[in-house]
Amino acid sequence: MPCAFPAPPKSHTEAISALSNPEVAIRLEAIAWLADYGTMSDAPRLHERLRDEDPTVRDYAEQGLWALWTRSGDKATDALMARGIDEMETGKLAAAITTFSEIVKRKPDFAEGWNKRATVYYLAGEYEKSIADCDQVLKRNPGHFGALSGLGQIYFQLEQYDQSLAWFRKALDVNPNMVGVELNIKRIESLRKERRGVQI
Repeated sequence: MPCAFPAPPKSHTEAISALSNPEVAIRLEAIAWLADYGTMSDAPRLHERLRDEDPTVRDYAEQGLWALWTRSGDKATDALMARGIDEMETGKLAAAITTFSEIVKRKPDFAEGWNKRATVYYLAGEYEKSIADCDQVLKRNPGHFGALSGLGQIYFQLEQYDQSLAWFRKALDVNPNMVGVELNIKRIESLRKERRGVQI
């Protein structure tokens, strides 16, 4: 019997070529391969798939980018990342800040270390520190839609709606599949109309 799924790419070259294959399953296998074995140099190609005609491919591309971003290339740093994420997810915010600060110190060019610390600062209500870390992320990874949307969230909390809207729109320009960001944009637009006294 024929296989239900195509064989995964055997090399980086095959994966890159398969990204533009007309068969959806082959494109999915290519994205999965790059998520597991690719490097940051492959990110622009996954960004292209964020606009794929197939929604599953778009979703895979988004998850693939997160996989690339989170992998530092250093086992010790990756272990710290895993620890910091666990601390963050279990509400140990002070410990998570310490862990991600160590990552930033050890590997300052690793954008995701800054991004994770920005997230924890946001959760801790330290918005100015979170903004500063998001700026560091975007210096290293301008297409980081997580940091772009994060800035939108921060400025929303600060009730600086014009800035919030601008950041959310930038995030959506990079990744048009962010439904939550679309909803936030609509919410802000409604708030702005209310502030102007416009009946909605």
